[in-house]
Amino acid sequence: MICVKEISLAPPATPRVTTQRCLSARNGLCLSHAPREDDPLRDLKLPDQRHPEKAHRPDNAQPKKPSWIRVKAPTSEGYKKTRDILREKKLVTVCEEAGCPNVGECWSQGHATMMIMGEICTRGCTFCNVATGKPQALDAFEPGRVAHAVEQLGLKHVVITSVDRDDLADGGAEHFAQTIRAIRHRAPDTTIEILTPDFLKCPPSALETVVAARPDVFNHNLETVPGLYPEVRPGARYFHSLRLLQKVKEMDPGMFTKSGIMVGLGEDRQAVLQVMDDMRAADVDFLTIGQYLQPTPKHHRVSHFVTPEEFKSYETAAYGKGFLMVSATPLTRSSYHAGDDFDRLRSARNAKLGRA
Repeated sequence: MICVKEISLAPPATPRVTTQRCLSARNGLCLSHAPREDDPLRDLKLPDQRHPEKAHRPDNAQPKKPSWIRVKAPTSEGYKKTRDILREKKLVTVCEEAGCPNVGECWSQGHATMMIMGEICTRGCTFCNVATGKPQALDAFEPGRVAHAVEQLGLKHVVITSVDRDDLADGGAEHFAQTIRAIRHRAPDTTIEILTPDFLKCPPSALETVVAARPDVFNHNLETVPGLYPEVRPGARYFHSLRLLQKVKEMDPGMFTKSGIMVGLGEDRQAVLQVMDDMRAADVDFLTIGQYLQPTPKHHRVSHFVTPEEFKSYETAAYGKGFLMVSATPLTRSSYHAGDDFDRLRSARNAKLGRA
């Protein structure tokens, strides 16, 4: 479940051309790079070019959202201030592009989640609105820019996520580690949460590199129940992702681990409860559950809208299974209220260990 409050730090703008990096016309900002010979011209604002792997899929009806999903348009001064800071620093936000329902609330509080390693993913998950294709080369200066943004924004807690980079031998693990170290240097009091890919095609050293950088929270989302993986998350493997979370705990038992799923994709309650059991067997500390919202008609359909009462029931069940922290609401996303939740997570562990 990719959080839709994500921010991608792109290199400084070059002369305006239409290439696969032209983004966010609503912001009046185009971050462009000369196309490579083997890359067709792409305008990522156009759905067919943003998601070429979905272009020929049949349309799925997009049902009307129930009242508990709808939110007011963002208009607060805090929202505008955050928006202006992001534009001034030339940050492209997935918040706007994905139409996140939480953008008004989160930006009004100055919350930010950085998305590193570019805007183009090598996977084609049917639920996700991130562009798919051949990514650009990594930007060696990006970790420093991320750290500077964290410092300038005065973030108490930051979440770092990324696209999947199956084109890289280490899946971008060293880039994650460099970003964590850069933030530690520029903003030593900021707690760091990472939301990583699955490093499916990488050697074990990739995960070791990330864990050795010592983020405060290691998050990797299972996204859905195993029976839906072939349709929803075809490039991933459920038990690999589960084992990844377990390995983090084996490498560093003191590191908080976190994972999340979406509901409304076609799962049933028993399958969700089984995922909870699987996560607890892997010693996952923090569970998030949120409503899946269909980005376009070409994406996976919404099977049903889960009521707030059902979410409360999932929360109760999860706490009963031993999670230290649970966030289960229709609008929950991986990084929603991440800073406050981290404080609660740390307090829950201290209470469990009998610490003051």
